Order: sequence, then C-alpha cells, then structure tokens
Amino acid sequence: MSLDLAKLRALQKQAGRSDAMAAERAARERDAADSTAFAAPRRPLPATSGFDAATAAASLAAVADTAAPTANAAAANAAQHAAAVAQAVGADAIFGPDGLAPSRPQRTDLDALRRLIALRERKPAGAAPRAPSAGARDRAPNARAPAHTATPAHAGAPAPRDRPVDRSLPGEEIAPGLHLIQAHLPLPGPREALSLAFAKRPDERLDPRRLLFFDTETTGLAGGTGTRAFMIGAADWHDDPALGDGLRIRQLMISTLSAEAAMLREFARWLAPDTVLSSYNGRCYDAPLLNTRYRLARIANPLSGLDHVDLLFPARRLYRGVWENCKLATLERELLRILREDDLPGSQAPAAWLQFLRGGSSALLRRVAAHNHQDVVTLAELMQRLVQAHAQAQAEAALLES
Repeated sequence: MSLDLAKLRALQKQAGRSDAMAAERAARERDAADSTAFAAPRRPLPATSGFDAATAAASLAAVADTAAPTANAAAANAAQHAAAVAQAVGADAIFGPDGLAPSRPQRTDLDALRRLIALRERKPAGAAPRAPSAGARDRAPNARAPAHTATPAHAGAPAPRDRPVDRSLPGEEIAPGLHLIQAHLPLPGPREALSLAFAKRPDERLDPRRLLFFDTETTGLAGGTGTRAFMIGAADWHDDPALGDGLRIRQLMISTLSAEAAMLREFARWLAPDTVLSSYNGRCYDAPLLNTRYRLARIANPLSGLDHVDLLFPARRLYRGVWENCKLATLERELLRILREDDLPGSQAPAAWLQFLRGGSSALLRRVAAHNHQDVVTLAELMQRLVQAHAQAQAEAALLES
C-alpha cells in the first residue's frame, strides 16, 4: 500500500510540473502575440507539448496495472475512477478551453506555509542555552547565581525565622504571669542607727532593718492612669539563717497584664506599719504611680501613711555643681565608683516589655531585671554614703568654728 501511494503522489507532482511548464509557455506566447497583433487568435499547444486527458488516463491505468499484484483494491478503483472522469469531461475541463492553462488559478496552501514557518522557527529540543555575550556580562558583573545552585553556609542549620524565640524569664513563677526573682549579697548592714540629719531630720535616728529601698520599671515615663508598673524591685538588710547577714534583693515581674493585681498584693506583704521607704525620686514618681495602681485595682494601699526618705533631694544639696548632674548613674560613677557593664538604660524598659508582650524574645527583659537589681543595690549603698558625707561635713564645719 505504501508503494502505491508513493507512486500516485509522484504522478501528481509530475502532472503539476507539466501544468506549470504549460502555463509559463502560454504566458510567453500571449505576451509575444499581444505585442505583434492584438486580434491574432491564440494557438493551442501542440498535442505533443500538452498533457491531454488520454495521456492522463493512460498513465493512471499503467500505474494501476503495474501495482496490481500488490496494490489494494481501493488504489486500483481510485485510478480507474480518475481515468473515467478524465475521459468523460474532456481535456477542456481539466486544462481550460484553449489547452493553455487551468481555468481556475491554483490556490496557495496557507496552512502548509504556516507549518513550514513554525518548523523553521522552532528551537531544537536539546539545544543548550546560549552563553551571554561579552557586553551582557559587562553590563551585569554582579549578577546572582541561580537560586538552585546556591548552597547554604551551614548545611542542616535552620533558617533564622525557624529558630525558636527564647522567652524564658528569670526567677520563679509564684502566680500565673507573676515571677519572683531573689538574690542575696554579702553586704552587712550598719550596726548602729542611722542619723537622718542629711534628710533634714536632725532629731531622728533610724534602725537600718526598717528601711526598704524600692524602684519600679514601668510601661511609660509620663505617668498617669495609663502607665503600669511591670516590675517592682526592693532591697533590705536581712539576716538569713542559711546565707547570713546581708542585703536581700527581691523583684516582682509580670509577663501578662492580668498578673498586675497579684504583683500588687505580693508587694504589700513585704511592707510593715513601721517600714521606711527609700527611693531616688520615688516620692514624685514611683510612689504616686503605685498609689494609682492600687486604687484602680481596688486593693488597700499599703504605702499610705508610711515614711519615705527620698535620696534625690539630699544628693542635690550636697553635690549640685560638683558634677554635670545628679542622676543616679552619675552618683554611681563619681561617688560610689560603680561602673555598669552592658546596662540597658531605664528609658528603654517600656519598649523591652512591649516587645515581650508581642511575642518577642525575653533577652531585653532580662537586662531590664539586671538594671533594676543594680538600682536598688545602689540605693542601699548611697544611703550609707550620704550619712557619712553629712557627718563629715558637720565635723569640718565644727572644726572651722572652733
């Protein structure tokens, strides 16, 4: 079957070439005839130069006879049908009335042309991508390598966003969201009563065991009802049966807003009716803030009626003009010779706590706790230094008078 179809296609191509040659020759003769005489009739082509119906029929019959032993019945029938049609309609129906060219012009196979163009433009399947030209390489010298070729610096190491956030807090959780941090420093308290003359109380002497130094870390620095204390630190001299005499530091820190009431109640347990509070600017900031929080929490205010010795005012009287300011950090450095390392300023405490509430790390919050711890320790040492400085100033004044 394949042999018969191939021969048929060859014959059809041969017939097409003959038609093209005949059409070209007829066009040349028409041009020559028009140039000499417009009225001259067209001469038909000789029978030998044409491709008449009889010749076409004979050719198709010959093909059918040659392929008869192996051809299919359908191919033979097709050849016989073509010959019969050629004899029935005559040569004029195939080649035109003058025998020069077909009556209808041949149409160009547009679909075949489109397929040829598509095949021509199609890239080979296994073609490798072309290397960039020198100009392209010069224009993009820092082009990144493809993502799939990059190798991680540490294979198997999790991405930074996949690493767990450390939200651990120091101390012991004594209530939901309330943490207690305790420490003991071997700093024995004064053996004798402290004179409060430096605080303009010349007739008062105070048992150092009654003092409670405290400081707060808050959610804001402006104060008011919207500001909360998320940490309260306190220090007092205490004789511990296991650790001995020294300075006891206790800190309360909340990790949720709902734990504020529990923190206020716990701090109230640390206060006695004869407790003397001591702070640095606490009379104007820390104590009023706690008073407001106790009132809003509808808890009895344990600070009401307690004596309060604010160390800021005697420090200003003694050292105003001596140093650039009388901040607690300045007194630590100049008077107590204390240098803090990696200290987080108190002004950054609100941002650290807010970051923790939003799900961030507790690293900054632990630094806030360390800052608060040092503040209350400094208050205890500052109290003793102010007492000594006032006593020394009085002795010098008495010497000058005598």
